[in-house]
Amino acid sequence: MAERAKVTPLRRVPAQEPLPRQAPPPEPLWREVLGHRLRALRVDQRETLSETAGRAGISPQYLSEVERGRKEPSSEMIAALAGALGTTLAELTVQVAGDLHRQQGIVTELRRQRRTANELRRQQRTSRGAGPVMLSFAA
Repeated sequence: MAERAKVTPLRRVPAQEPLPRQAPPPEPLWREVLGHRLRALRVDQRETLSETAGRAGISPQYLSEVERGRKEPSSEMIAALAGALGTTLAELTVQVAGDLHRQQGIVTELRRQRRTANELRRQQRTSRGAGPVMLSFAA
């Protein structure tokens, strides 16, 4: 007569609810990074929107929109703003490119961390059945 084995896990692994899937952070836009850099330059010089806008030949409202990343200024407008802030278009471009590179590094690192976390969750799900068990035989 064949015996049947009863398998009883020694410990139960609590079921984990999957974390809600989050979209990866978006890459920063040039106009947003440019706006942050322009605002930082203006604030460092302790200037008002009106002062900087007046020297650049634009309205304070337009400069505000550029600083907030709402408007995409032309290259001529960017050059005028750079001059009004005491820098050159080339220097401003290098600064913005560096800011973009740093922010891209942050986005890339966040994506890498998210992939690693997803891989760990996947491994945990596939290894739930593994572990010590106790066998008992029923006669």
